[in-house]
Amino acid sequence: MPIPTSTGGSMTKAELVEEVSRVSDLTKKHSEVIVDTVFKAIIDALHRGEKIELRGFGSFRLRKREPRKGRNPKTGDKVDVPPKKVPYFKPGKELKELINRESDGEEPGDSATPPDFVAV
Repeated sequence: MPIPTSTGGSMTKAELVEEVSRVSDLTKKHSEVIVDTVFKAIIDALHRGEKIELRGFGSFRLRKREPRKGRNPKTGDKVDVPPKKVPYFKPGKELKELINRESDGEEPGDSATPPDFVAV
């Protein structure tokens, strides 16, 4: 069954908490703690420079951006853009297949086997 979204194309954190609560028979408060804990664990691992691999779903990692010369669009002046790290998500093969699969009566998310969650 597809997850309904009220925002017409994007799911909010509140909607994700609602879905976790619905499928797990947990309270919304407990579901919110679970969702927050997962997000915090991903952020903390990235902050430590670790890669997060969620088998069947995808992986999160950091990419380093080198310093460069930029331009202020308002004034046209050249500015130095410092180096920075940006989070990057690479979808897994199984996720790509689920998204691109022809409609065969089974909705994405109906699979009895959830992806394995592994921190690397």
